[in-house]
Formats: sequence, structure tokens, C-alpha cells
Amino acid sequence: MITDINQLDFSKRYTYADYLTWQFDEMVELIRGKIYKMSPAPKESHQNISGEFFYQIKHFLKKKKCKIYHAPFDVVLPLPLKKQTPDKIDTVVQPDISVICDLSKITEKGCTGAPDWIIEILSKGTINKDLNEKFEIYQHAGVKEYWIVHPTDQTVLVYHLDENGKYQLQRQKPFLSGEKVSVGVFENFEIDLKEVFG
Repeated sequence: MITDINQLDFSKRYTYADYLTWQFDEMVELIRGKIYKMSPAPKESHQNISGEFFYQIKHFLKKKKCKIYHAPFDVVLPLPLKKQTPDKIDTVVQPDISVICDLSKITEKGCTGAPDWIIEILSKGTINKDLNEKFEIYQHAGVKEYWIVHPTDQTVLVYHLDENGKYQLQRQKPFLSGEKVSVGVFENFEIDLKEVFG
């Protein structure tokens, strides 16, 4: 059993089975077997943005079967999980916001399979991971919609999974503070970015 993060070999590749045995306080993600330390406690602006997204989405989902979760919340990827066992799975992430409509994916330990919609809020420590490693992982796993939020620029990039399993931008330029953004996985739902960044 690993009780101190310093007992881990960061050059080694690990699995979800390993992850389940770790008993230290630090938060980590596992992407294709590689350990990524989570950033220190998010800044106040990050918390405000995350909280406003959560509020708007939670309000919309009140009478829907879907559920929303915010970090820390384990999402075990990629699919298909039926062909994988914990000693084979090598990716466990903690998105800032996860929306899941297939409730059979939700367990006591988190979500086992691709959420329908993921939102990541960039920080200095996560920008490369969110734009590269996580982008590829979410696309491969079949996350239908992926939003990347830049808190400093107050912009949002919105990606939708196409019929070929590839992410396409909803529009070529980012959405700006003050705009409303249609949510692809739900009809008649928009996120008001004025409220998010206000």
C-alpha cells in the first residue's frame, strides 16, 4: 500500500488497480499510465467560474435524469470498459465539471465510462494537459462535448464529437464573456458567459 506520494516512481506507468491502493492526501490523475499531480487549491476566480457553471447546469438538470459532478470526482477512462479490468485500465481523471446522463456509469467511486459533457477550466499548471493529453483522451473515450475555459481571457472553446469520433469546434473563434453558448448535448439550453465570468 502506498501512503506517501514520494513512494511512487513518476517514470513508471501505473494502472487503475494501483490507483485504488494509494492512500495519500495529494490529488493525482492517471493518463495512459502516467501520473499527473493536480494543481494546488484553485484560485478564487477558478472557484467562482466553476461554481457558476455548476449552478446554471444544476438548475437546468433539475427535472432531467442526468447528473452533474465537480472535482474532485474520479472519471475512469477510456472505453470500452467491459473489455478492461482495473489492472488494464490506465486512465483516471478528475474534470472540473462532468455531466453524466447514463446513470449506470455512476458508482460509489465516481464515473466508469465517458461523461456526456466535460468542462475543464485552465490554469498555469494544467493548460498543456487540458489542451493536449485530456483532449485526446476525451475524444478517444467518446465524451460528446468538451468545453475548455480560459479564465484570464474569459473565453470558452466548445468541441463536439462528430460522426467519425473526432472533435470539431462549434465555431472557429472562442466564445467571449457576454455571449450565450448553446449546449450541444441538450436542446434549448444555453450557458450565459456574462454570469460565468461576471
